[in-house]
Formats: sequence, structure tokens, C-alpha cells
Amino acid sequence: MRPLPLVRGLLAVALGVGAALPAADQPGAVAVKKVVLFSSGVGYFEHAGTVAGANRTELRFKAAQINDVLKSLLVEDVGGAGATISYPSHDPIAKTLRSFQIDIAGNPSLGELLQQLRGAKVTATVQAEQIAGTILGLEKRTKTVGDKGQVTEEWVLNLIAGGTIRAVRLDEVRKLTLDDPALDAELGKALNALAQARDQDKKPVVIAFPDHGAREVRVGYVVETPVWKTSYRLVLPEGDKAKPRLIGWAIVENQTDNDWAGITLTLVSGRPISFVQDLYQPLYVPRPVVQPELYASLRPQTYDEGMAGEDRALAKAEADGRPQARGRESAARKLAAPMAPMAAGAAMATESLAMAMAMADAPVMQRALDPSASVASVAQAQKIGEFFEYTVKAVDLPRQRSAMLPIVAADITCERLSIYNAGVLAKHPLLGARLINSTANHLLAGPITVLDGGSYAGDARVDNVPPGQERLLSFAIDLQVLVEAANRREETAVQSGRIVGGVLHLKRKRVITQDYAVQSKADKPRSLLIEHPINAGWKLVDSPKPVETTDRLYRFTLAVAPGKREVLSVREELVQEERNALINADIGVFEHYLRTGEIPQRVRDALAKAATLKRAMDLSRRLVQERQQKLGEITQEQNRIRENFRSVPANSELHQRLLKKLNDQETAIEKLQAEMETARQQQEQQRKELEDYLTNLTLE
Repeated sequence: MRPLPLVRGLLAVALGVGAALPAADQPGAVAVKKVVLFSSGVGYFEHAGTVAGANRTELRFKAAQINDVLKSLLVEDVGGAGATISYPSHDPIAKTLRSFQIDIAGNPSLGELLQQLRGAKVTATVQAEQIAGTILGLEKRTKTVGDKGQVTEEWVLNLIAGGTIRAVRLDEVRKLTLDDPALDAELGKALNALAQARDQDKKPVVIAFPDHGAREVRVGYVVETPVWKTSYRLVLPEGDKAKPRLIGWAIVENQTDNDWAGITLTLVSGRPISFVQDLYQPLYVPRPVVQPELYASLRPQTYDEGMAGEDRALAKAEADGRPQARGRESAARKLAAPMAPMAAGAAMATESLAMAMAMADAPVMQRALDPSASVASVAQAQKIGEFFEYTVKAVDLPRQRSAMLPIVAADITCERLSIYNAGVLAKHPLLGARLINSTANHLLAGPITVLDGGSYAGDARVDNVPPGQERLLSFAIDLQVLVEAANRREETAVQSGRIVGGVLHLKRKRVITQDYAVQSKADKPRSLLIEHPINAGWKLVDSPKPVETTDRLYRFTLAVAPGKREVLSVREELVQEERNALINADIGVFEHYLRTGEIPQRVRDALAKAATLKRAMDLSRRLVQERQQKLGEITQEQNRIRENFRSVPANSELHQRLLKKLNDQETAIEKLQAEMETARQQQEQQRKELEDYLTNLTLE
């Protein structure tokens, strides 16, 4: 099927959950022939058919689909003059009905409807008489009926016919024909709009093809669709002779209101960028009101730079009949490329039949079910640009139904192993496998049911696996292997030290050792993959080399023989640099580092001398503090004595004793002050000596 060319015609369509099939009773209707589903939740739908002469096709979409269709609709009228596309307005139905010459929005009665038709030419059939005339108006008249004289009202239609005004009772009119074709057409349009509004969620899109003989037409668009999913079966054989086999199924949903009959279905494992823009809602831009200005000077105008003339060059090239290259083909053009015959699928089916015949000698109910014996891929796989697609031809899928289609059936490279992660399960590893995509297919993410030796072994999940890449799977708990990971040791030691400008620089090394003790109770050798978390900034030392590293984990392998115990030790270290200003350091800091044997001897000797100077300075400081404390005690005692002076007679013996005591205290104060000053000067001298020593001390 060749790709769609440039869009011909206007676009105005809607789209949503799925493709819409044209109405079957429309002449020249085009049916869905191709569906392309992406794993990003959108789908491309293509209709094709033959029309003859002037014709039209109607597609019905949900209201939520219109924006997608308006954004992506493609129309090809081969050999025609180009199609035109129309669709109902998004405005409310009442507003639409009021736009016609005859307003039927309020469900008018016949009398109210005829009131709107005043001046219109009509033909009224009254009993056997036909009266042709112009509606003058309607009026209500009262009349008396019955023996009791009951008064009722009746409508009377006044017509002007041949210069005569005729009053016709409306209940006697059997038929009323509009003689004005334009007015009759307006009433028909209003009724048609009302009929289309019954289903507010469905909007018809009419594609009208002009009269240009019989030719092929195609319509394509992109809409929102359910994401197609994958489900796999991994068959692990018992012996080493048979190869593991992978069976892949595509789960597809037809959530449209139409049947897919013999379509070409393409499943793409790619995620093109797609968005929804509101193109269906009418937009009105407010405009300013400008007062006319007489004799106003014209202001100079500025104009934005125009885009490159690629479109004009393209239009001219097409007019001249010359091809014009485009920068990039659309996704619809790529997806419409012709597909090769499905010879591979037929060969796979033949191989499966031969396997089934070889197993026929064993009783059917006594052997394990072989899920790959009668399954062959019905899809042709190929790489398209950055995407990978599976194409299945002649697909029949009724509306609102789902289907499973086999798209992968091939031998695959798979290595059995057990995977241990203490954060997942503390005591046991998980049974798993290393899956290498040795097929030519891109495996989309999905669940995997694992069959081991013909029986169910567990479930796993796999991420997207391009050809040649590998992924780990885990599907069950390995109860025959016990792992003990409780032995974790941490050590800290000073690695080196130096003094620069009175600052002590230390390199401190932290070491963490984690032991993984593995005990196997299995009757077969186990290949164990141990996952160890990565600590930021730490590096492995004296440890086995990991087979692979992720952004969060180291992975180590350990071979465990049946009934044996093995230990894997993982050792990590972190070297940190520490700085301490020795001038303001406490004496305890000096004594701590003096006891650290990893520091070089000459650095320790320098620290010892600095510690001696620090002790002498601290001794002087304590002398100053002691003198200050004694001065405070004497001052407090003097305050007590002065208080007693107030109540003691001046010539008494107690008064003389208090005077003598005050005199002795003054002598002691003078002595303490002198000693404190001497100690303070000594402290300052010792501080300067320590600072000079440390400031000028550099030991690398």
C-alpha cells in the first residue's frame, strides 16, 4: 500500500477512542483497511474504497474525538478534483436552530410555526379543495358548542388567494405545502440538525467527492486508542540440549463501534509525541472599537520576518510537475510502506507441526503441556526508523472485543541463576534468569509467565528489551539456598597526619566489611548473583570484581556447590580529610592525637612540644582565675564588715577589731592583684610563644 500524498481537502473531523467505520448504507462508503497502534496510546486509522461520480462518505465520531481528527486528517482523491469536508458546529443546538429562517428550537405548535411563515406562499388542502395563497396570519376565534353552550377556541388560517382573503379553520386543513423551495429547504436543514443532535456524543463528518468518474479514495487520521500490551511465556527446558523458548502475545482492544474485517494491523513499540489541541471549539477574538480620526498622520508600520519560502517553492514545484523533497516523512507515510509476505510465519508453523508429530508417540495426558508446540508468530517484524513494529494481515476483530495475537515465537538465550538482595528478602535468594534478547524483535515491557520443566514456576516482569540487550528476571523464592548477611563490621583509623600553618591535617579511613554466607541445600550447583548497595563516595577494596554495576547496585557472582557453604566478603573504604586548628584546641585534643600511632613521629613530637606549651599556658590561666576568685571572696567579706560599722559605736573594741580586719584585707588584695597581674602577663607571653610556634610550624 503506497503512502498517502499531500492532504487534499479541508479537514474537520473528530476522533477519540478508536477508528470510525463509514456508514454501510452510504454510496461509495470507504471501510477501514489499516490500523496502526502505538504503545503511547494513539492509533493511525486508514480507510480506502472506490467512489463513482459525485459522491459522499459519512464517518461518525465521538465528540471527544473531533480535536484529534481535525489535527491529523488526511484525504486522498486519486484522479479527482479534491474532496471537501464538513461537520456539525460545536455551538448548542438551540443556537444552531435559531440560525435558520424557521425557528423550531422551542418545539412550536403548528399554529406557532405558521405565525413564523407569514407572507410565505403555501397550498392548503381543505377536504377536497386545494387553496393556493399567501399566509396573512393566524387568529383565534371563539365558538359555542354543545347544548350547554360551551365556549371553545379554534385557530383560523387567513390566506390571500386571488385577491380574496380566505379564512380556513386549521383543524380542517389536511395538508399544507410550502410553495417556496428555499423555505422548504431551510425547514429541512433545521429538522436535519435536530435529528443529528439526538446523539450528542456522536458527530458525523461528511467527506464529499466531486463528480470525476470512478476512482480510489483514501482517508487517514490519528486518534486516541487503548495502549496495546504484551504478555510472554518463557519455557525453560529440563536438560541442557533443548533451548529456552519465548512466546509473546499482543493484547489488542477494538474499543470502537465498528467491526474490523480483514484489516492490516500494525503494532508499533514506539512513543511518538502526541497532544490534544482544542480545534473544535469556535474561538472569537475581541476587537477594539476605534473612533475615526480625520486628517490623522499614518504611523509607520513594522512587520515580523517571514518564514522561509519552502511552502511557496513546493507549490511552484508541484505546479510545474517537478518533485520537491521534504525534510522528513510523516509517520503515516512510513507506516503505509508495503510489507513483505509472511514466509517466516509459515515456516514457523511448519516447524511447530513437525515438533507436534514427534511428540505424538507419548500419551497426551501423561506428558507436560508444551505451549510452544502449536504457536507460531503471525506477525512480520521490522525496524522502522527509531521504532519497531509488528504487522499482522487479515485481522478480524468485532467491535468492543479484544484479542491475543502471537507476535513472538523463537528460541532465546537464557541463563538460570538465583538473585539475592537483602533489601528484597533477607534469608533467601530468588530463582531467576538472565534473559538475553537473541531474537531480532524488540520485546515490549510486559509480564512473563515462566514454565520450568513443563509446569508453572512463577511470574516475572520485564522492561523493554531491544535486540542484543539483556535483563534479569526473578519469578520464585529459592528455598534451597540460605543466605546470612548479618556480619557487618565498620572500622575507623587515622591514615596520615601533617601540620601546615598551625592546622593539623588528618586523613581518616573508614572501612566497612559485609560478609554474605551462603549455604546450599540443593542437589545441583547454584549460580548466585548477589546485589550489594552502592554507598556514595565509598570504593571497593580487597573485594571480588563485580560482574556489572548499576547506578544503585554492585552485582557479584558466587558459585555454590550442592550442600556446600561459601562466603563472599565485600569490603569498602572511605577516606576523609579532617582539619583542626591547634591554637584554639583543648589539651585533650593534643593528648588524643599523641596516642594515635598512625601519625608520623615528627608530627607527634611537634604535637608533644605544643602540648607542653599549652599546659604551661593553661596553668597560668588557672592562677589568674584562682586570684580572681579570692579577690571576689575578700570583696564580699568587706561589704559585710562595712554593714556592721553602722551599728557599732565608734570607740568600742569591736569597732577597732573591724578596722584592723579591713586593713589586713586591703593588704591581701594588693598582694593578690600583684600576683594576678604577674600570672596574666605570663599567660600572654606563653600564648604568644605557642602561637608563634604553631603558626611557623609546617610538617608535611
